[in-house]
Amino acid sequence: MTKTALWDSLNEVFRGVMDDPSIVVGESTTANDIEEWDSLTHILLIVAVEKKFLVKFTASEIQSLQNVGQLAALVQQKSL
Repeated sequence: MTKTALWDSLNEVFRGVMDDPSIVVGESTTANDIEEWDSLTHILLIVAVEKKFLVKFTASEIQSLQNVGQLAALVQQKSL
């Protein structure tokens, strides 16, 4: 998967989960940057990303994520 396709898909997931077509996430985006991103939404995002990319994250991997860039890197690593 190309980097562009990965980011397009991640943006699609975020927009769908948050029901906001204007959301655009990038490398440094965090929950503090998006008003709708709370703890429940975080769980929904992780599940949606796992389904979209056919990957599974461990609890420690999820806890270590600090921004969407790290999430993207983890998806890419697991998709190899």
